[in-house]
Amino acid sequence: MARDSSATKARLLDAAFSEFAAYGIAGARVDRIAEAARANKRLIYVYYGNKEQLFDAVLQRALETGSESVPFDAEDLPGYTAAIFDHLVARPDLMRIVQWKQLERPATTDAEAESYRGKIDAVRRAQAAGLIDPGLDPADLLTLVMGLAQAWTGTVGGVAPGGPEAAWPAERVARHRETVVESVRRLIRPGP
Repeated sequence: MARDSSATKARLLDAAFSEFAAYGIAGARVDRIAEAARANKRLIYVYYGNKEQLFDAVLQRALETGSESVPFDAEDLPGYTAAIFDHLVARPDLMRIVQWKQLERPATTDAEAESYRGKIDAVRRAQAAGLIDPGLDPADLLTLVMGLAQAWTGTVGGVAPGGPEAAWPAERVARHRETVVESVRRLIRPGP
């Protein structure tokens, strides 16, 4: 019976995602990843090379999943912001992976840069069409939109009563979401 390497790879990526979200790159342990994935530790090196390359694969998979779950729409930046917000509320561990990446490996990868170039070009086209204030630099605007969408997850000290592991009250999440969406709506509004 042939082993299903794709299933093993998927288990390794899932286990690594949890491990990296909890401990970052430096704190993650391949022993724990292998154990959680019910796989031989050697397979991490066979499939991914080393721990850093495994992190890269986890991050790439997370970004691709996010892009598929939340397609970019420059013509509806408030809706896009709401979708990003919802995605991050549903997957707080995703933001932790991104934060670890920024802390431990702040350089932008080619894939990240290419993704942003496409979004910046789409914003520029929406500005030319009169849908977005053309007085704002497209790259700066995109940074602000992403920052607003992620602001809830990055609040220092957490915003939920009872500490960082407590669930956020639904009514507070809804109010914050409305504020984020309205902020983007006002930010992009073309001038008089």
